[in-house]
Amino acid sequence: MNWGRIVIAGVVAGIVVWLADFVMHGLIMGNTYQANPGVFAQEEASPFWFLAISVCIALTVTIFYAKTCDCWASGLAGGVTFGFFLGLVAFFGPFYFPLVIDGFPYYLAWCWGGIHIIEAVIGGAVIGSLYKKA
Repeated sequence: MNWGRIVIAGVVAGIVVWLADFVMHGLIMGNTYQANPGVFAQEEASPFWFLAISVCIALTVTIFYAKTCDCWASGLAGGVTFGFFLGLVAFFGPFYFPLVIDGFPYYLAWCWGGIHIIEAVIGGAVIGSLYKKA
């Protein structure tokens, strides 16, 4: 494993996914969250915490990709495939929320599952493009 490429791919993927997350949750889904103030009423957090967490997750995912890159095609195609399967793993996590958060809309679990797949494919594309097989 090339740790320099892992760090570069992970940081860039983290930033790109953070921006995609802002677009999807802030711009596209923002009105949905405002329509459910009982569920989404909390103090706003700094966007930089979201960036830091996104980069940490992307670094971890990049290590996983680097360890398994022989299973995927080279470059963009392999990264997209990896991201899609990673997104499928994350897809069903949001279905837990309607069970434990009072008032959490069930349809939102489907939206979040889709967002997980989209973001994982985007992140995988970045990682696959930047982390080349040795």
